[in-house]
Amino acid sequence: MARLKRTDTLLAGKATAEGTRGYEQRFSSAHEPDFYRPFADGLHVSSLGLGTYLGECDDAEDQRYAQTISLALRRGINLLDTAINYRCQRSERAVGSALRSSVASGAVNRDEVVVCTKGGYIPLDWCPPNTREGYRGFLQSEYFGPGVMTPSDVVAGGHCLTQRYLADQIGRSRRNLGIECIDVYYLHNPEQQLEVIESAQFRDVIRAAFTTLEEQVSRGAIGVYGCATWQGFRVPPSSRNHLGLEALLEIAVEAGGKGHHFRAIQLPVNLAMAEAARLPTQQLAGNGLVPALEAAAQLGVSVVGSATLMQSQLTRSLPAELGAAFPGFASDAQRAIAFARSMPVSVALVGMKAAEHLEENLQPAVAV
Repeated sequence: MARLKRTDTLLAGKATAEGTRGYEQRFSSAHEPDFYRPFADGLHVSSLGLGTYLGECDDAEDQRYAQTISLALRRGINLLDTAINYRCQRSERAVGSALRSSVASGAVNRDEVVVCTKGGYIPLDWCPPNTREGYRGFLQSEYFGPGVMTPSDVVAGGHCLTQRYLADQIGRSRRNLGIECIDVYYLHNPEQQLEVIESAQFRDVIRAAFTTLEEQVSRGAIGVYGCATWQGFRVPPSSRNHLGLEALLEIAVEAGGKGHHFRAIQLPVNLAMAEAARLPTQQLAGNGLVPALEAAAQLGVSVVGSATLMQSQLTRSLPAELGAAFPGFASDAQRAIAFARSMPVSVALVGMKAAEHLEENLQPAVAV
């Protein structure tokens, strides 16, 4: 079985408002009316996005992902989400392989597909080292030796947001994905830094990171940027790892002016983790504390909901009462997806690497 590789021959172009609306028009008759939704920079995206977090680090899993992604692009899904550290960079390469082959075959155009990835965690390459010594050797040869970062730049054992490191990671992600422009680039769990540094220093770290991302936008390497978090936007301001969306936007203005490109956030939105909708964690000037989804709407930031099925935990054994609350669905997975899509989000992400799961997850959105 062929290994999916990174490439230095990059697919030109990026997602555009015209391209994504054209994609929506091609598939709109196959889906219910609210399946496509507005997103950052005038893009239109499928409200079911394909995630690539879970899976083994092997060639067979790469092929399953690539095949499912190719099918998804032909079935009306045009937002693909990954991260450089997912499956030792293999998920990015699977996304890239599927996208390039789909463009080459004429199934989609590059400007119709929104490709999202993340940087912050130090990614392994192909498979984890067998020993701790092997990991230290990997860091030395890939990062410390070439001067991409220093040991003191690494936070919490494997997280880094320095400017040189982020520039390096964007270049690696572009080669993994085989595309000139990453449409959405997220800082991956930036709240990880707050486990080690204080808030004043954190603000400096984020300002420097955003400055780098604005430079990457200017170069055409990324389209827009934001933060993909696990806890940051869901926990109250009293929590050490809390992130304030309004404060992040203020830093974006400092880094890129009023025309900055901070346009999207990603955070868990699911039946078991509904804090984004119900818990007031975000301070807005003049409005007090409001939930993260409300804050994003007021501030004009697009939202992508992650962990829609909570890593498959919401695909079975849900309370019987949910059947009445979400009638007409054939499975708990469909009910969980319906809940996430009922929230004020542009996209609900679901990890999919099998055609049968893709079809099951799409079925409720199919026009009748």
